[in-house]
Amino acid sequence: MAKSQATFYGKSALNLLRLNRVLSFRPAARYMQVRSKCDMNGIVIGLYLKEGEKDPQMTSNGEKFDDRVSGKISQLIRETGMSGKLGKGRMFSNVDEEFQSVAVVGLGKEGAGFNEDEMIEVGMENTRIAAAVGARFLQMQGAQTVFVDGMDLPEQAAEGAAMGVWRYNANKSKNNRMHIPKLELYGSSDVDAWTRGLFKAESQNLARRLADTPANQMTPSIFAQATIDALCPCGVTVEVRSMDWIEEQGLNSFLMIAKGSCEPPICLEISYVGSSPDDKPLLLMGNGLTFNSGGLCLKPKKRMDEQRASVSGAATIVAAIRAAAALSLPINVSALLPLCENMPSGMAVKPGDVVTLMNGSTLCVKDTSMAGTVMLADPMLYAMGTMKPKTLVDVGTHAKGVLYGLGASSTGLWTNRNALWKQFKKAGSLTGDRVWRFPLWNYFRELIEPNMTYDLCNKGRGPASSCLAAALLHTLVPSTDWVHLDTRGTGMMCSEGVPLYLLEGRMSGRPTRTIIQFLYQMALK
Repeated sequence: MAKSQATFYGKSALNLLRLNRVLSFRPAARYMQVRSKCDMNGIVIGLYLKEGEKDPQMTSNGEKFDDRVSGKISQLIRETGMSGKLGKGRMFSNVDEEFQSVAVVGLGKEGAGFNEDEMIEVGMENTRIAAAVGARFLQMQGAQTVFVDGMDLPEQAAEGAAMGVWRYNANKSKNNRMHIPKLELYGSSDVDAWTRGLFKAESQNLARRLADTPANQMTPSIFAQATIDALCPCGVTVEVRSMDWIEEQGLNSFLMIAKGSCEPPICLEISYVGSSPDDKPLLLMGNGLTFNSGGLCLKPKKRMDEQRASVSGAATIVAAIRAAAALSLPINVSALLPLCENMPSGMAVKPGDVVTLMNGSTLCVKDTSMAGTVMLADPMLYAMGTMKPKTLVDVGTHAKGVLYGLGASSTGLWTNRNALWKQFKKAGSLTGDRVWRFPLWNYFRELIEPNMTYDLCNKGRGPASSCLAAALLHTLVPSTDWVHLDTRGTGMMCSEGVPLYLLEGRMSGRPTRTIIQFLYQMALK
C-alpha cells in the first residue's frame, strides 16, 4: 500500500488559504488516502512542544485516540519528525475507519499560562490557534464534519475552530462557495464550555459578516433588519427610530453627517434585560457608519472600499448583545446605534460648519472624514439623559492615530476609571484580543477646546488624532463611568499580524469576544 500525507506548508498556516490542495504523495509507506467529499469526517488532535530528549506529547484525548488506532498516530509523529511547534502540523489519512483524515497540530509548550509581558493567557491562545489551523485544513480537504480535540480547554478550542472555518460566502455563486463544516467536540464531557465557545465565535462571525458586506447590501435600513433578525429571536428588544424621531429628539450632530446621503438615517434602541428591570443598564454605543467616504473631505480612492467596515463598531455591539442573551448573562444591557452613510453631495456637511449640541455646546466640523465623533455626540447625550446607565462603553473606528501606534496588535482604550481599565485588561488577556490604555490628559482637551468662535472641534490641533477624538467624547460624559474603544487598527480589514483563526484580507469582527468577556465580568460583580 502507499501512504499519502498532507502537510501544512510554509512558515504559517496562512499559506493554507492560498492552496486548494496541498498533498504530497510519498511512496513506500503504509496508508493510502481514499476520500469521499460527501461523507468525509476529520478530527483535529493537539500535540505539545517537544522538550529536551522526550518525544512531543499528545493531549490526553489525542492519546486515547492513538490507543484506539493501535498507536499509529504516535508512530507517524515519530516518523515525520513532528516537534509540536505552535500552528505546525500534518494530516494523516485512513488510519481510522470513522475519521478518514486526522490533523495533528502543534500546541506549543504544555502548561503555558499567563504571560505578564505579553498580557495574554498563552495556553488559551495557543489552543485557539491549533484548533483553527487543524479545522481549516480539514475544511480545505472537503471534510463535512470536523471533530475537535478539546485540548484541555474546550471553550477556546471551539472559538478557534469556529472562527477558523467561517467564510463570507454571500456574494459567491453556490458552486464556488467554501463549505463550512459542522464542528463537534471530541473526547471531552465539558459540552457546556464547548457551547460557550461556539456562542462567542459565532457572535464574532456575525460582526465579521455585518462589517464585510458591501455597502450597497448593508445600508442603514438593511443593517437594522439584520439586527432585528439576530437579536429578537434571543428575546432582545429592538426599536427602530426613523428620521422623524431623530429630528424630534434634536440629534442634530447625527443629522449633520447623515444629510449628505440619499439613504435615510436610522437609530436603533436595543435592550437586553438579564437581571432585575430596576437595575441600571450598562450602555453600549457603536459607530454605525455603513459607509464612510469622508464626505466633502473625500478619502483616497485606494482601499476606499474598506470603509464599509466603518460600521464595525455597531456590528460588534449587536454581536456582543447576541452573545449576552445566548449565554443568559445576569446583567441589563442597553445600546443606542446611530446608522447612516457619510457621503459627498450638495446637502453634505461642509468643513467649518458648526452645530449646537443638546447640552448647549457648539461643535465645529473641521474635517468631515472624521465623522465618527460628530455622529455620536448628540446620541450620546440623549442616551445618558434617558437611559441613565451605570457605565457607558462606546466603540468605533475613529482615527488613524491608534493604527499608527498599535497596528492590529490591540484595540486602543481610553477611560476615566481605573477599575474599568482593569476589567478590560483582564478580558483582553483571556480572549487573546487585547486592549491598551491611552491617556485622557487635559493636554488633549485643551487642543480641541480653545477657540474664539466655537466650543469644540472634531479635529483639534496636532497629530494625536485618536487621543483628540477620545478627549472630545470625554467632554460629553465627564462624570460618568466611561470607556472609549477605538478599533481603527483592529476592527477593519485584517492585514499585518493576523491571528491564525482569522482571515487575511477579510474583516476581523474584533473586539467582539473581549466585550462579551467584559460583560460577563461585570455581571459577576
